[in-house]
Amino acid sequence: MPSSPKFFAARSSSSYTRRSTAAIVCFLIGITGFLFGFIALAKEGFGYSCKYAKPTSVSVVWDRTGNGGGESGNGANLSSDEGRKRYKVMGFVGIQTGFRSAGRRRALRQTWFPSDHQGLQRLEEATGLVFRFVIGKTSDRSKMAALRKEVAEYDDFMLLDIEEEYSKLPYKTLAFFKAAYALYDSEFYVKADDDIYLRPDRLSLLLAKDRSHSQTYLGCMKKGPVFTDPKLKWYEPLGHLLGQEYFLHAYGPLYALSADVVASLVALKNNSFRMFSNEDVTIGAWMLAMNVNHENNRQLCEASCTSTSIAVWDIPKCSGLCEPEKKLLELHATEICSKSPTLPADDD
Repeated sequence: MPSSPKFFAARSSSSYTRRSTAAIVCFLIGITGFLFGFIALAKEGFGYSCKYAKPTSVSVVWDRTGNGGGESGNGANLSSDEGRKRYKVMGFVGIQTGFRSAGRRRALRQTWFPSDHQGLQRLEEATGLVFRFVIGKTSDRSKMAALRKEVAEYDDFMLLDIEEEYSKLPYKTLAFFKAAYALYDSEFYVKADDDIYLRPDRLSLLLAKDRSHSQTYLGCMKKGPVFTDPKLKWYEPLGHLLGQEYFLHAYGPLYALSADVVASLVALKNNSFRMFSNEDVTIGAWMLAMNVNHENNRQLCEASCTSTSIAVWDIPKCSGLCEPEKKLLELHATEICSKSPTLPADDD
């Protein structure tokens, strides 16, 4: 891990009033580009600027001291002055990925996630969202070397100083939210998996909706068991008969937490809340304890592309797309998935 993290100045709030030319550029982008870009720029209340620097990967040390707060007390060890600047964005989207998922990242970069810096900048300018692949570390030197090579080539990662293991996904998810909060002053923090087909334009419009609740847990909701040991999946059908307690929580491939909710997570001390074996159940249980507003949106878990679908994956057959490397390319090649118009977000 580099000792001096670099930071992507996605939407530096200090530049908003400094350069009138930036406002002009943004206006031109809005009227000649995407409808959703215009809507995002028109909401002056967000306070987002339009000056973009080159996309840069971010390396974050989390929980080095073991007290859950890192040296900065907010979930990330940010030692430089630049690191203490939280850039204003509407949403930070962390695409959770792993060392075995190079093929998935390659497929994403061929579809909805631009592979070049200029393309990624245009997407982020138009939507008000920042996109980064999120990955931990491993003791395998060859895997780390391959990751460093990919980072150098694409420069679109958030690197967490936490072991990348399936059994530790709840810890990685919490580390992600803490690190994202430390780096970005965002309206929403979005956790997404690397095996879904996403429409960033529609996600932007959904996050931009006016909401009466400042503490929002947004996702495609389901009722799942508190008892989630994967070795005892056979027990679940008996849960209803035996009075097993079930609670509402979002499917894991895609969900979002508002800034106030993530601020509460950041304030948590390690081990103050129980970790379950599944990260979506873990987050869902915490949301229940925090008494946040659950916003259920089925457009986040469509089984096929529609005129309003935001995320597509093979629900409930797979947690994500089945054969994602192949399916992502197939979906992107269809008009309804990649080129259908973006409709205004539903206010219901």
